[in-house]
Amino acid sequence: MYISCISSFQVTHRAADASYSTIDKYKVELSGEKVAILALGDFYQRGKALADTIKSEMGFTPTLINPRFASGVDKELLEKLKSNHQVIVTLEDGIVEGGFGQKIASFYGSSDMKVLNYGLDKKFYDRYNPEDLIKSVGMSTEQIIEDIKNIIMK
Repeated sequence: MYISCISSFQVTHRAADASYSTIDKYKVELSGEKVAILALGDFYQRGKALADTIKSEMGFTPTLINPRFASGVDKELLEKLKSNHQVIVTLEDGIVEGGFGQKIASFYGSSDMKVLNYGLDKKFYDRYNPEDLIKSVGMSTEQIIEDIKNIIMK
């Protein structure tokens, strides 16, 4: 953050700006079970809506996590999720290939945890309706709920 170089300018609105010890530490917004939703950036609101739908349609409260940083992995938190979660859902408003979700999937690679990554395909999108695009990549709330049910209800 270049603006912090200005003398007498202090950044105090987030703990992460005051201390680098919180970088790559995710924020658990809602504690739950079975499904953990990691909703990054602009897709946090979409993750909240998904959590609300899971609670109303599937009858349990999922865990909702705001990763806050796409650069790293909160290994401590991800390890804790193994104890009472079966599925991790990652939502990102960027390209899935090589993105945040793939870091999470790689972390869980040798475990029994199922990871569902949602984001865009690696291609150029021109003149599109955002909701139509979301559906075309299988990322609507209904589509994600169906994917979760296919794993949990086995």
